[in-house]
Amino acid sequence: MFQSVSKFILRVLGWKMVGQLPNEKKFIIIIGPHTSNWDFILGMVVRGAMGANVRFLAKHQLFNAPYGWFFRWLGGSPVYRHKDNNLVDQVVSMYENHDEFILGIAPEGTRSEIKRWKSGFYHIACKANVPIEMIGFDFKSKEVRFREPFRPTGDIDVDFPVILDYFRSIDGRHPKNIPHHLPAEK
Repeated sequence: MFQSVSKFILRVLGWKMVGQLPNEKKFIIIIGPHTSNWDFILGMVVRGAMGANVRFLAKHQLFNAPYGWFFRWLGGSPVYRHKDNNLVDQVVSMYENHDEFILGIAPEGTRSEIKRWKSGFYHIACKANVPIEMIGFDFKSKEVRFREPFRPTGDIDVDFPVILDYFRSIDGRHPKNIPHHLPAEK
């Protein structure tokens, strides 16, 4: 029922999905460009339309009362960005402890203009030995674009240009917040 409703909402809003999720039990999704709060709402509708159990990480403030229960119900886990808490290893443990696990992450880590992407998703994929699924929300064409899964080699200097090239052609809701050159944070 929820999947049908989500597909209907996308259709009514004029959005279409181009491609699909991989047939894998474990992978990490990177969604971009993340330039608006609408990205989250669109992501939840797309997740519903795909019928996939995609988890997400979000700043811990969202999980405080009165809405914390809601974000957990949606599949969220809080991230404490101000602590040195080795988040990469914590997420890798989630992959190791589940037979099926899909995590969606916005590599920018914020909706604001950025100089470089966070590289945690890349390190998670390498350590957990899972592919990276790239999904672009193109607000100009109203397309949710899926790329075929990408298996990282472990060499961030080789892999990041491939990843970034995919997202350069995708127009976020606020394209001015998308820099033309996005080096990885190492």
